[in-house]
Amino acid sequence: MEAQWLQVAGGLGLFLFGMSVMTDGLRGLAGEALHAGLARFTRSPVSGALTGATATAILQSSSATTVAAVGLVSAGLLSFAQALGIVFGANLGTTLKGWLVALLGLQWNIGVIVLPLVLVGAVMRLFGKARMASGGMALAGFGLVFLGIGFLQQGMAGFQGIVTPESFPPDTLGGRLVLVLIGVVITLVTQSSSAGVAAALTAVYTGAISFPQAAAMVIGMDVGTTVTAALATIGGSVDTRRTGYSHVIYNLLTGVGAFLLLTPYVWLSQRFAPGLLGEHPEIALVGFHTLFNLLGVLLVLPLTRPFARLVMRLVPAAPSPLDDRLDRRMLSEPVVAVEASAGVVNELLAEALRLVMLMLQGPEAAQTVRLRALRERLDRTRLFVDDIHLSPEQQAAWQRLNALMHVLDHLQRLLDRCEEQAQRVRVLTRVEEFRPVVRLSRTLSENLLARLSDKHWEDAQAEALQHARMLTEKVETLRAGIMAEVASGRLHVSQGTEHLEAIRWLQRVCSHIARIFCHAGSMNAQAQAARKPCVEQPQA
Repeated sequence: MEAQWLQVAGGLGLFLFGMSVMTDGLRGLAGEALHAGLARFTRSPVSGALTGATATAILQSSSATTVAAVGLVSAGLLSFAQALGIVFGANLGTTLKGWLVALLGLQWNIGVIVLPLVLVGAVMRLFGKARMASGGMALAGFGLVFLGIGFLQQGMAGFQGIVTPESFPPDTLGGRLVLVLIGVVITLVTQSSSAGVAAALTAVYTGAISFPQAAAMVIGMDVGTTVTAALATIGGSVDTRRTGYSHVIYNLLTGVGAFLLLTPYVWLSQRFAPGLLGEHPEIALVGFHTLFNLLGVLLVLPLTRPFARLVMRLVPAAPSPLDDRLDRRMLSEPVVAVEASAGVVNELLAEALRLVMLMLQGPEAAQTVRLRALRERLDRTRLFVDDIHLSPEQQAAWQRLNALMHVLDHLQRLLDRCEEQAQRVRVLTRVEEFRPVVRLSRTLSENLLARLSDKHWEDAQAEALQHARMLTEKVETLRAGIMAEVASGRLHVSQGTEHLEAIRWLQRVCSHIARIFCHAGSMNAQAQAARKPCVEQPQA
């Protein structure tokens, strides 16, 4: 008896470890294509559900898909309603694991057959590079999953006649509720509903538990994931908390619907497929699991936008426009972290342009407070970006991260210049000869802000560079005029120095803006294709 328990525990452990290894390998194989696909093909909650289900079926990880959705919302590439479709679809995608267990692991018993796959995968992981190594992890993980199912099945078989349906709560309303709670506890202990579903499928296959009892436990396992999701939102960003609470509400509603569906499902199975529950209860169980998740998605999709509004009211955004959306949980998905960081940096850039426009109208005390808040947000963003670690094969994301760091560096320098603005702006606004270049720079900031809003990166880069060159020429002319006035005695040396520092300040501000937009296109996914090298202006 003790050996059987050890075999069951070992089989469950192998299944969990195999799923983790396989997910990591599949994630490495999918690479940046997964996140690009989620952003590209999600145009509505319906398309989001399809892409979410597909991505989860490929990755075998609903958490990875959900984190990607949060990152895309943070980057401004998806609305919250569109991301909800991905979350709903991810639940459906997880049911593929049950079909793999029921059709391959239990029906064919391929646990021994897949042993060579573990060896092949290990060799690929040890000696391969980049995608081959990821493919080896996926292959080895696949083998470990079915090896674990084999051990689980053998261990369960040893309990035949000892552990029977009578060992569990009876198939009554109260008994089913207790079984649902048992399913919740199993998910909390294993931190994986997939492991619980695999154990339930194996138990019903060996006759240790009846179909209605196993189905009630599976409902509880799906509901149990809401506890994990709720705990994961603690301390998270607004987008993370909204996504987590959406998952909780949706799974609870789906669980109630599944509980009500169980009796009709049993009756219909006995009526139209009388041998299914007795001869193939594992197929009936995984079919029930898929059915109630599919019905849940179909019923909630038409209500996605009202659902999104409800969650947004339950989790309101912070009143400050500088609310930080960078959740450190995204660091587990570096490509998502880059995407979200780019969206936040675009906000910082827009705020910096607005600040420059205000400063060129004249120095005010309120601008100092605004500048301080912007700098604090920039510092927090830099700390987050510093912790993004990409693998060598993620070339496109690496280029975007490099451009992102350039933008942050020049934003930091731009804010340094803005802290010197009071005396400089007084001179620029007081001297008549300087007013044309000040108006020109304000117009540039307004135009670039519009380009930023429309995401016209190429046009913004060309305009910023052209303005920087034009301003350099005008500054040279102004500098020569100032030096001539000082030499002739019409301007005091100290005044001449103030004038020279003022126009040099304006030139440096515009130079940093030009450099920022040189890199901003490469930082953003929309301009990733066919990017031209950024030719920066020399430092003034």
